[in-house]
Amino acid sequence: MTPILILSGKGKTGRRVAAQLDARQVPYRLASRSSEQRFDWYDESTWAPTIAGVERAYLAPPVGPTGLAQAGKFVQQADGLRRLVLLSGRGVGSPGRDFAVYDGQLELEKVVKASGLDWTIVQPAWFAQNFSEDFLQYHVLAGEIRLSAGTGAEAWIDTNDVGDVMTMALLDESYVGRTLTISGPRTLTMTQIADELSAATGRPITYVDLEPEAHVAELIAQGLIQEDADAVRDLFAVIRNHRSEYVSDGVEQVLGRPPRDFTEWARETAKTGVWSV
Repeated sequence: MTPILILSGKGKTGRRVAAQLDARQVPYRLASRSSEQRFDWYDESTWAPTIAGVERAYLAPPVGPTGLAQAGKFVQQADGLRRLVLLSGRGVGSPGRDFAVYDGQLELEKVVKASGLDWTIVQPAWFAQNFSEDFLQYHVLAGEIRLSAGTGAEAWIDTNDVGDVMTMALLDESYVGRTLTISGPRTLTMTQIADELSAATGRPITYVDLEPEAHVAELIAQGLIQEDADAVRDLFAVIRNHRSEYVSDGVEQVLGRPPRDFTEWARETAKTGVWSV
């Protein structure tokens, strides 16, 4: 078996796909800026050597309009690939999902579908691990979740469930030509998230609802460029406008079990000490 290529192999989902393939003794190749064969979304000279010798790939695209456009160019130039599993976002391409933030993701999905590859697209809800492994961890440590999500809710999903679904999609040809929409088992507002994290950590955590432009200003002050800050604001606008308040059953369809609940995830994550101050 030729190795499976994991693009952005050190990211939240890529690491979990790698762990699942390890457990199954399936060979794989991680691709990142620090991998043995260097891969950089913004250096096209690294693309062909990365693809050489592989037929299947998992693609987690970079964030933001420019990154998504680069991922589309990569797919169009991916000579030798036969099978591709794409990480997208829940709501992309759905009727009534007219937010501009989806434009780049929708275009990438179109490129993948027109590529001639055997494709599967996985559209997850927001990751619970954003609060423990990504930009929202700082908010939990600070005791204030400062976002522009309003009173909207999201069906937050454990990234381990995402990795399990991705692995099945890579290994099971029955998922070719399908879009899998996955989420956690229930929706939670940011205020409810703060309550869950307070219970898990044993200290008070509150949600501060920012106006969207105030959110952008804070993100830029934290070091994000304007384009990426705008993209984050627009993603939270989907929640703020109550357009993500539904549960998707893809995890149960693919894995034959329910997705992990946020309460259980938060309780177990707190035990790791990641939120200790």
